Amino acid sequence: MSKTITFNELRKIKDQLPSGSMKRIAEKLDLNEETVRNYFGGRNFDKGQCVGIHFEQGPGGGIVTFDDTTILDMAKQMIHD
Repeated sequence: MSKTITFNELRKIKDQLPSGSMKRIAEKLDLNEETVRNYFGGRNFDKGQCVGIHFEQGPGGGIVTFDDTTILDMAKQMIHD
């Protein structure tokens, strides 16, 4: 099931993450750390991929649609722990 939020909401979630969260998420999911960063709007496609997420330009930074919310869910859990 896909989920859609604004890009600004996604960046707010990223900004609330504790230090080292990108690395911990990457290790738990056996992903490259840059792939996790790209999930939150990074653009390093030489070292990472863009997986399960689509960006569309627009007001408020545009919208972000997730095919897979696993990384997003883990990030939200880290913020609330």
